[in-house]
Amino acid sequence: MLYLFDIDGTLVDTSGAGMKALQEASLRLFGHEGPPLDLAGSTDLGVVALIHAHFGVESTAERIECYFSTYLECLDRNLAGAELPGRVLDGVPEILTELSSRPDCTLGLLTGNISGGAASKMRHFGLDHYFPFGAYGCDHADRNQLGPIALERASRHASRAFLPAETWVIGDTPKDIACAHAIGARCLAVATGRYSVTELSAAGADVTVPSMKEALQHLA
Repeated sequence: MLYLFDIDGTLVDTSGAGMKALQEASLRLFGHEGPPLDLAGSTDLGVVALIHAHFGVESTAERIECYFSTYLECLDRNLAGAELPGRVLDGVPEILTELSSRPDCTLGLLTGNISGGAASKMRHFGLDHYFPFGAYGCDHADRNQLGPIALERASRHASRAFLPAETWVIGDTPKDIACAHAIGARCLAVATGRYSVTELSAAGADVTVPSMKEALQHLA
């Protein structure tokens, strides 16, 4: 079985460290914190394109690289500071420990975070050793295009192909659900972000649970 995990609102709550880092990067580069942002299920590439459009600049590869470099510097500082302590969400250590102990299970990330941001968050919260590969928000701006990338990297990592029927995407937003279904995978939606069990079920999740504590029994 293949399990692909979202990060924010699913594995961890950073207490807004990522949002603050985006605002700080915009302030440093453009002199203003930028537009209101909806980060739930968004990709960082998509977010930066929106920020560049807000400031009326072309979203070139060089500008994207500059923005992400500044963002990562701010993110690392925010994660390390006491002002935004953050936490690993309930049930996450237990489910990751259990799944990673099973010889027939492969774990990876499927997240809108850029790879550097994902690494910073997982390292800060001590979860990085569970995830040897992933598909990230720097791979494509459209989250639905990240699934095939995750499957290809999972195949390379495990030296075998994974069928949709043996793949789970675990996330906390309707965009995670859509991303899972775009590759024919199942989605377990966890209501630890801004969406309720009712909203996630209505969005088409195959399984919806209040927290990760209830998830393991469904991920067979």
